[in-house]
Amino acid sequence: MGGDAITQIVHGLIRRFPDAPARTIARRVVEEANGAITLEQARSRVRKAIGQSGKEHRHKAVAPRPARQAGVVYEMPRSVTRPWKPHRFDVTGRVGVLSDAHIPFHDERALAAAVAHLKKAGIAGLLINGDWADFYAVSRHEKNPRDRDFRGELKAVRESLQWIRQEFPKIPIVYKLGNHEERWQKWLWQHAVEISDEPEMGLDVWLKTERSGIEIVDDQRIILLGELPVLHGHELPRGLSSPVNAARGAFLRTHHTVLVGHSHQTSGHCDTDLFHRETFVWSAGCLCDLTPEYARVNRWNHGAAIVEVHADGQFDVSNLRIANGVVRSS
Repeated sequence: MGGDAITQIVHGLIRRFPDAPARTIARRVVEEANGAITLEQARSRVRKAIGQSGKEHRHKAVAPRPARQAGVVYEMPRSVTRPWKPHRFDVTGRVGVLSDAHIPFHDERALAAAVAHLKKAGIAGLLINGDWADFYAVSRHEKNPRDRDFRGELKAVRESLQWIRQEFPKIPIVYKLGNHEERWQKWLWQHAVEISDEPEMGLDVWLKTERSGIEIVDDQRIILLGELPVLHGHELPRGLSSPVNAARGAFLRTHHTVLVGHSHQTSGHCDTDLFHRETFVWSAGCLCDLTPEYARVNRWNHGAAIVEVHADGQFDVSNLRIANGVVRSS
């Protein structure tokens, strides 16, 4: 095999494998030249071609690689992570907690009873703890065409938030997004990625929460009511067995005192450690229809909660059950 043919093999392999070591390329040259050149001869040709055969040959290299400089100090690349901090709902007194209304698939009697009870209790703040909206029309699940009405859903959710503000005109209201609200962002990522990060596409804009003076908390952040962490519930690790008691399930995933929604069940679980320090976990009931077509048979119940936040950050939780429009302490 002639020198020109071997040169073509060398240059072709360098173009195909621009980052491969010279010795690796040299082995391929020997193989493709059927032994017409030794490994050291091939390596020499490769090194000349990539400019690693001395300064005097570097200007002749056909595919020069950046020269390695002795003494170069590499730095750790900058992390692209963003801070993830809890949101402190800075209210002292009674805070009402409403979860899982799934509007427009809410239960009118249960929701009305919960709101009336919170008004009578004289709450100082209100936490909407996720899945207030259903976003059925943009979910990834199979959808009944009869119920696909995104405009109608948005209208109902906006009106419900305006109604809530009307019922509680003077107190701070925080709306923590749950997995159902996240359907909107995921739909944008799948169908309109080019505009998904535009401010105008934010849920606060679409739901017009600024008009109602309602603060949205996203990114699955923890809400702190005093020293009590509140989660919607979908943020917790998956893959563990589903216990009979939803609050115990939350305990097994957090090993910390916490209040969650998401499971649509009113329950509590208490555990103690070696030194008899108690950890108590609560799960709150829902305010949605109890027999949706995707889960006709279930163990759900209607409910809400009131958290009494003291000045020192300590708290007391009243976990409320709602049956037939009547609110009872759990």
